[in-house]
Amino acid sequence: MQKVLSHRKSLAAAATLALVMGLTPVRAHAASKEIIQLQTQVQQLLDMVQRIQSTLDTRFGVLQNLAQQTADQATQMSATVNTLQQKINAQNDALGGKLDTSSGQIQSLNDSVDELKTRIAKLDKAIQDMQGQLQNIQNPPPGSTGTPAVSGAPGVPDAGQAGSAGSGAPGAMTPPPPASQAPPLEQTFQAGVRDFNAAKYSVASGEFQDVIHYYPLDNMAGTSQFYLGEIAFRQKKYEDAVKAYNAVLEGFSGNSKAAPAQLHKGLALMDLGRRDAGIHELRALIQRHPQTPEAAQARAKLNGMGVRINPAK
Repeated sequence: MQKVLSHRKSLAAAATLALVMGLTPVRAHAASKEIIQLQTQVQQLLDMVQRIQSTLDTRFGVLQNLAQQTADQATQMSATVNTLQQKINAQNDALGGKLDTSSGQIQSLNDSVDELKTRIAKLDKAIQDMQGQLQNIQNPPPGSTGTPAVSGAPGVPDAGQAGSAGSGAPGAMTPPPPASQAPPLEQTFQAGVRDFNAAKYSVASGEFQDVIHYYPLDNMAGTSQFYLGEIAFRQKKYEDAVKAYNAVLEGFSGNSKAAPAQLHKGLALMDLGRRDAGIHELRALIQRHPQTPEAAQARAKLNGMGVRINPAK
């Protein structure tokens, strides 16, 4: 473009010079054939300059038009690309949200299945224990059955003295000794909570263990397991605390203490120096129980550590 403008300026200067020479007055007696030819050539040169000027103006206008069209197309293309990028980003965000939701639902389903398996296993064990006890009652071990009573034999009561044994017939079975009585569930659990709050950890631990032993399928057993983890955590026995919290998460994932158990498990792992495992537990807590106060505490903990809540894809 600059070369075209430079060429135009040179042609204009030449035309001006030729015009000045052509218009310069000459004496009548100096007019000759050569001057007339020169004037003719100057006129031709001027005509040529005008044609070139017209051609250049036309081409310059075409170039300007093409440049404007190119700029407009580039602007439209940029806007189209930006719109497409926004749509792609929106679709990626929506897909990421659906994947996170699906992942959380799958994890919750897996937790429910694991909890159901654990409860089935405990129920099966309880049934087996009951069957064993029933078998022991029906088939007592040797020595528990009464020996044939012979009237008048030394040390053997006769029929009239066996009123408490039933009919007093020979071979009557002696009932098994009574089983140990289980402590009351509610009272034992509440006593454990009171002793825990009073920092009587040894006593509270025994009471919570009684609840777990005698009532393994009750929801209070899961809560008692959580309190055992809390006792270990307060005593800075972090390995024992992690085991107790795992028992809550694996056997009682539907318990109200599941979210606190996972939060404190993550904190205990960090206190043990297992930072990555602790971060994993806090992220899992946020995913499984996003609306709980424990999830808010986990977010604050991760943010304070400068750790992303969602791991990089």
